[in-house]
Amino acid sequence: MTLGEKVGQLLWLGWHECLGLDEQAIRCVQELHAGGMIVMGRNVRKPGESAINAAGVRKTLDALQSRAKIPLLIGVDQEGGRVARLGTTPFTLAPPAGEISSALEARNLAKTVGEELATVGINVNFAPVADVNSNPENPVIGDRSFGASPIDVAEKVVAQVSGYLGAGVLPCVKHFPGHGDTATDSHFALPTLPHSLETMESRELVPFRAGISAGCPLVMTAHILFPALDAELPATLSEKILTGLLREALGFDGAIVTDCLEMKAVADRWGTARAAVLAVKAGADLLLICHTWERQKEAFDALNAAVESGEIPESRLDDAVSRVQKLKAQLAPTPPFDPARFGGTSSGAASVIGEFAPSVE
Repeated sequence: MTLGEKVGQLLWLGWHECLGLDEQAIRCVQELHAGGMIVMGRNVRKPGESAINAAGVRKTLDALQSRAKIPLLIGVDQEGGRVARLGTTPFTLAPPAGEISSALEARNLAKTVGEELATVGINVNFAPVADVNSNPENPVIGDRSFGASPIDVAEKVVAQVSGYLGAGVLPCVKHFPGHGDTATDSHFALPTLPHSLETMESRELVPFRAGISAGCPLVMTAHILFPALDAELPATLSEKILTGLLREALGFDGAIVTDCLEMKAVADRWGTARAAVLAVKAGADLLLICHTWERQKEAFDALNAAVESGEIPESRLDDAVSRVQKLKAQLAPTPPFDPARFGGTSSGAASVIGEFAPSVE
């Protein structure tokens, strides 16, 4: 690969067209050599619409893959509850994680959702949430978490990792090292958690250790400051947290993906492009930039420049590219589109329930 192609493999990008490809999508894949693309609610549902055309989603994603020189990671946030980009008929609208009563239900639901994602061409789900819901004032996690008990959360995280893998979809535990005990939403500002490492070991890190031990191939970072480990940089940008804690202390050898670098917790202070450089230096392998073409292109250019100047050692770039390649090697073949996959249940999972409520993107 050329330098640009290597850099591009680290980018996981979004576009705006609904059920189709716009210029942004095509340029992300062909000009920026994106390693992955993320499906947002806007890509599958126009404002005011309720139902989603599953066949149309598959057609769009097949067209996207056909543009790529290297097969794409196609990700989505399909947790259930209020975070479900494909959250309405004919897709299973899973309940919030906090309403799932057992590990068996968690596994079965993940398998059902994973099978639906696979048949429309999505091969990664940014789930399960491994955050422990220890702060009732938390505005962003809440019932997205399996609960307030680290052990209970860990058991359901392991169950969902198994369910997604069994469905041929790669899971991603998030938001490392834990977003459950914060009263600030990192979409809008940078939260700080003043806990000791000992407290984190007994609570926040328990579900992540369990998910890693269960074979989860992806971990997503949190834009949160943990002064006990790094008083200056949030987890997404911190070598002490991504390399020192996640890689070395927890022994994670899979791929690290950032939460979206357009979120204000990092974008307002560092800017998306500079945050991309710092995240790779810290140990991140994949950089999520969901919205704006200009920021996607600026990040691509900044990463190229950082490698050329030596700020990012080429060995660090090659290590990240290698992890992305290993991740893609784990992808199951995309199954044929199966319309019978929709509208029912399997493995004893819950059926479609409730009304879809759009979440923050």
